[in-house]
Amino acid sequence: MKAIRTDMDIPDEIVAAVDHGGSIGRARALFPQAPEPFVDLSTGINPHSYPLFEVPATALSRLPEQGRVDELTAIAADVYGVPSARHVVAAPGTQILLPRVATLVAPGKARVLGPTYAEHVRAADIAGHKVEEVSEFEALYGADLAIVVNPNNPDGGVVERDQLLTLAASLRAKGGLLVVDEAFMDVGPREQSLAGDVEQGGVVVLRSFGKFFGLAGVRLGFVLTDDVTASRLAAQLGPWAVSGPALEYGIRALGDTNWQDAMRARLAGETSRLDGLLSRHGVPVAGGTKLFRYIAFDQAGSLFSVLGERGILLRHFMGRPNVLRIGLPGGAEEWQRLEAALAQWSIVKAAGAHR
Repeated sequence: MKAIRTDMDIPDEIVAAVDHGGSIGRARALFPQAPEPFVDLSTGINPHSYPLFEVPATALSRLPEQGRVDELTAIAADVYGVPSARHVVAAPGTQILLPRVATLVAPGKARVLGPTYAEHVRAADIAGHKVEEVSEFEALYGADLAIVVNPNNPDGGVVERDQLLTLAASLRAKGGLLVVDEAFMDVGPREQSLAGDVEQGGVVVLRSFGKFFGLAGVRLGFVLTDDVTASRLAAQLGPWAVSGPALEYGIRALGDTNWQDAMRARLAGETSRLDGLLSRHGVPVAGGTKLFRYIAFDQAGSLFSVLGERGILLRHFMGRPNVLRIGLPGGAEEWQRLEAALAQWSIVKAAGAHR
């Protein structure tokens, strides 16, 4: 029987490639003998996407109409709970917004509450800030630009709204800015969102469309902020920032609250199922959201390798060998493959314990 990799000694050329997860090509490079298709549980994206539909031909043949943009931002304002559409800026994904948002304050001291999504540090550095990742919330008070991912990626931790509002007031008083990335708030405790508080100023909230709706390739995201800052960001993005197909999908999916409610219930059930499956095979769940679970234990490296060799891709993190993130399988076959791979890992683990 072929030897099982149980370490995290990943080649340098692959480490950078898998840093964000979600690439099947990179998974093949890391696990060339794995059976395909891969079951990609590394992304934290809803495996049950909003139903696809045929967009109007004009969404592809014509430049996007401002009227459709206005319709999208009005629906987003209602769904996210901001005061009005004037407080919403639509963009081709939140990723492109990160360095632009970081330039809303002059280069100074930026602090990111972490460990968290690594792109926030990179974006603040691009904007000219002196950046550091801090582990204590109170350390954010010393920043000119403070960044919090809420719920956090990858551990699902949540900072309460009242704490964030107090921090925002402190930063606002000295001309600073609080950025709250709510990419996973659609499946989080929505009462903790700062979306309804952006009118006060000094706060930028980021919302992702692709994760909850399972349409990451559409590339659609939103800034929620005060109207002056929103106008400034919209001017930077310029006309036609959001493609015609993205407008159509955003308008229909954000307006479909029945689908959203049903999906939240479905994801809650599947998360409980995943917790049970992991527990039965001795894998402790340390946190997460209803789109992914967070695993932190000494045998994480073995789990990553054994499952990867069987075509099950989890998310690992550079410099954190004892941490993994696992998303939800997309259907019966994926659930079966995950269970079989976990059973094999249990055998490997037991054999190692008796050496």
